[in-house]
Amino acid sequence: MSLVNIKTWGKSGAPWIWLNAGAVAASMVMVLGLLALIAVRGFGHFWPHDLMEVDVTSPDGKVERVLGELVRSEELAASVLRDAGEQIPKDVRIVERHLIKQGNRDTLGRDFVWYLKPRMGEPRYPLNAVMLERREWGNFYGYPLELKEEGRSIAQGDALWPELQARIKRANDIHEAIRKIERQDIGNVNFRMERLRLEERRMALDPNMPAAEAAQRKAQMAAERAELDAEYARFAQELEKLYRDVRRDTLVAEIMDGRKVNVPVANIVRASQPNAMSVFAKIAYYFDRFGEFIGGYPREANTEGGIFPAIFGTVTMVMVMSIIVTPFGILAAIYLREYAKQGPLLRLIRVSVYNLAGVPSIVFGVFGLGFFVYFLGGSIDALFYPEALPSPTFGTPGLFWASLTLALLTLPVVIVATEEGLARIPSSIRMGSLALGATKAETLWKVVVPLSTPAMMTGLILAIARAAGEVAPLMLVGVVKLAPTLPIDANAPFIHMERKIMHLGFHIYDVGFQSPNVEAARPLVYATSLTLVILIVLLNLTAISIRNHLREKYRSESD
Repeated sequence: MSLVNIKTWGKSGAPWIWLNAGAVAASMVMVLGLLALIAVRGFGHFWPHDLMEVDVTSPDGKVERVLGELVRSEELAASVLRDAGEQIPKDVRIVERHLIKQGNRDTLGRDFVWYLKPRMGEPRYPLNAVMLERREWGNFYGYPLELKEEGRSIAQGDALWPELQARIKRANDIHEAIRKIERQDIGNVNFRMERLRLEERRMALDPNMPAAEAAQRKAQMAAERAELDAEYARFAQELEKLYRDVRRDTLVAEIMDGRKVNVPVANIVRASQPNAMSVFAKIAYYFDRFGEFIGGYPREANTEGGIFPAIFGTVTMVMVMSIIVTPFGILAAIYLREYAKQGPLLRLIRVSVYNLAGVPSIVFGVFGLGFFVYFLGGSIDALFYPEALPSPTFGTPGLFWASLTLALLTLPVVIVATEEGLARIPSSIRMGSLALGATKAETLWKVVVPLSTPAMMTGLILAIARAAGEVAPLMLVGVVKLAPTLPIDANAPFIHMERKIMHLGFHIYDVGFQSPNVEAARPLVYATSLTLVILIVLLNLTAISIRNHLREKYRSESD
């Protein structure tokens, strides 16, 4: 191609089209690659990997039997290992090492250990090796020997495994009954007791209440309290019996150093023999663990179990935020575009609103903590909940303040999108409506606003995408590491806006950077990250579907 043709091709604009197409393609590849990495690293965690048994020779010649999962391998320069104190022959330049999850943190002290490959023998995969997922101390790896019931041996050999599975199911059923009583039944009794206490204090603070009425109400409350005490005592007795039943069985097993340990069956969530499992059994096991991850509650400082409270808290907060930000953003945009007098002051206000989108999100958190929580929340407590003071009701971080802070953070996005939608409505439509005798308000609310609805939904979609992934401001205004209860339950008023919530973004930060067992928590960080991405995509797809439906509806009506 000659120089003249190249200049002509450059002036035609074609290079910029190809450059933009290349940039978009590269971005898509990077995004898909990132999602694939997160999916492989995270969802692979639930697959039951084979248990490897291998003999490891220490520098002093002592042979140690190791049992566990091979997590990953890497190669290191021999000089690095020599500097770390390892005895590596001088002619060796590269050494491979393996990270093995050997579990049994309560007896061995360490969950993950690196072993040098030159010191490892041939790996073996014993069929009777067992992996126990426990409620405390992480996984257990060993060889089952005997099953006991209250100290009496009841199963050994081939009869042990099916009997162990039956006892684990029994223990899990009892734990489920315990959880229901503690979270629902006793929680409901405590909720009603607290309301009675607050009502008593409210009566004490009211000097105008007639003495006869107060005495009658106190007698009623005393009867209600006695009934609640009896109900609580009944649940406590039932709990005591369940705890006694669940401690009945014990598994005796041998760990990799030959010691025999007792594992309470009550502490076992599920047991498996990965080396003896077929592919279909592993698939069933995988989906069982994955289902628990999505629908279960966290255990052991959030590094085990499920993330259901975090998913529930994130979705609830985003919905409340959407309910708050949508009318405020749309009304503000309509006023700025349709009613406000255009001039320097309005331009200054518009620029100020637009620049709110560039303010660091943590600043919104500080503002929310100071203004919403302490000032507004403290004022609400003083006016409407004086009987609960000094314990705050709304004067403490919670769901409502977190949603309100995010609504403020995403408000410019909704305003900008709505204003652009209003500006795109042709003036001929407005003039036609006015010519037919409609007033300005009727033209605005019955013609212009409906036609701008798709643009408003676009603003809401962008707001949802940003709000669902925010973490920094939420740490100040309502998100916690572990919320004892969900913000929605069966107790009136059913939606408790003052309660603290869990959030997927903060859960990722907490598990990844605050966990005492980083290696064990790493796969959960990837899995939770992908769950957050999928959740945001689902929320956006829902909003996009609504927007497209509205667009088609109003397009057909305008035609």
